Amino acid sequence: MSETIALPETELILPPGVSVPKVDHEFETAEQKAQSLPEPKGWRLLCALVEVGDTYASGLIKADVVVKTEEITSPVLFVVKVGPTAYDAEKFPDGAWCKVGDFVITRPYSGTRIMIHGKEFRLINDDQVEATVEDPRGISRV
Repeated sequence: MSETIALPETELILPPGVSVPKVDHEFETAEQKAQSLPEPKGWRLLCALVEVGDTYASGLIKADVVVKTEEITSPVLFVVKVGPTAYDAEKFPDGAWCKVGDFVITRPYSGTRIMIHGKEFRLINDDQVEATVEDPRGISRV
């Protein structure tokens, strides 16, 4: 018979003998949260979505669903971590297209979407970066 283990906001049915390690601590600092982010493997980049303002230029407040839609469909991501084989010299003879701390332009909806500590992140391939930008304000999807 399967064992039911309650996880945050979901239930997972596991086969007998398989268990999920219990996490008994809360993160006290932003640094502890940052250290709990996954390490991208291979040629992948871990990117955070750029937060969108909650008002229009006119001062009107945007609906929550509009803000969420703009965040999810934004072509701008912030590079948080880079995998160990991203931008290898054989595939990228001119060097890396971006580095940790860069704002990059990708196709909207690209990558694997994951939620970490209530914030959405994306795991994208190194060759999905189409451009870098110094200041992402004012860039939006058409």
